[in-house]
Amino acid sequence: MEHSRSVLSATTVRRVVTTLAVVLAVLLTSGWLHRTGTVEPDGYTGQLQAWREDRITGTPLPDPLAGPQAVADFFGSVGYRKQVLLAERHPLVVGNLGGVPTEIRYAANRNALAAARDREQLRSHDPRLSAAGRHDAARRVHRLSSLLAEGRQILAFDPAGSGRVAEVVGDLDEAERISVVVPGVDTDLLTFERTRLRYRAPAGMARALHAQQREADPDRRTAVIAWADYTAPRGVKVSAATAGPAEEGARRLTAAVTALPGNATVALFCHSYGSVVCGLAAGGLPDRVTDIAVAGSPGVRAAHAEELGTRARIWAARSPADWIGDLPHLAVGPLGHGPDPADPAFGALPVAAQEVPGHGGYFLPGTDSLTGFGRIGAGLVDRAARGGEGPYCVPRGLPT
Repeated sequence: MEHSRSVLSATTVRRVVTTLAVVLAVLLTSGWLHRTGTVEPDGYTGQLQAWREDRITGTPLPDPLAGPQAVADFFGSVGYRKQVLLAERHPLVVGNLGGVPTEIRYAANRNALAAARDREQLRSHDPRLSAAGRHDAARRVHRLSSLLAEGRQILAFDPAGSGRVAEVVGDLDEAERISVVVPGVDTDLLTFERTRLRYRAPAGMARALHAQQREADPDRRTAVIAWADYTAPRGVKVSAATAGPAEEGARRLTAAVTALPGNATVALFCHSYGSVVCGLAAGGLPDRVTDIAVAGSPGVRAAHAEELGTRARIWAARSPADWIGDLPHLAVGPLGHGPDPADPAFGALPVAAQEVPGHGGYFLPGTDSLTGFGRIGAGLVDRAARGGEGPYCVPRGLPT
């Protein structure tokens, strides 16, 4: 009896080991394991460990958790050449570290993008990968090459998983007003920009908004950040109906806004699930945030604008052609995000959106929503609501 049990146990163990080996082989050959691993020496975790062990002329490097001011003080003390050296040694750390000079972050992210592109180029021809894995690598090569184009200013980049990225349009250091575009579901490295339907992707949204701000007030120096630096839900699934991804996104958004250089006032433009991120972040944002505008919102995890816990003006736009209006704006336990911010009862300032052709069209040039967003971004808040027709009394007097 004991012998049969031991034989059975050994047989079971062999079956389990064989199954695990098959699963591991599939993950390796499909490229999945490479995407989700976080312990590669050239990944962020590996570079962070190297950063903590490094020295510059015998001086330890600052703790990345010390805050942007401590990081800024350190980088201000070491000189430009050593700043560039750190961007070369630890590009993923420096490129994502609040408090690092803007130009050094751009340089670090160019280094990280180039390294990621070279790795994906090798993977795109690796016979050990499946056809789908090689195709995915080739698509990433194309996207990374585009982000490396001359003149692009990448403020944050992480190739891990589906990838995260943030790009600046305009001069961030000289801006009087900074706008941050926070996109919704299905946003990642590959969907950060598009050739077709370009204004439905974060990069296109930011460019359209920046152009509209300049048209609204040519004398106001503005910059716009396409901020896809959080892990967004995939598709309209259960994860998009819960706050989990948005909670992590809200922490990252708060840290990003807190670390912005200079003294410019800030406006957030939050589309779809991105408005959930902004709603959860609102109460912890610095006072320099004067405006939060949501578009096509499923809710912001609050029953009323005043419950967001911010002095910022709250704006809302929703097109009659947007399917989001047909969803039940409810919150039941962990599911749902609450009332529609575009409902007058919510208490947000209205932004006209009668000309928006569906859920993804709020940043389309020529739409009334983009016109209103441009005015908000430029600080012309008295002309932003209801298309700017005539005077409009805007509450919560804040600097513009």
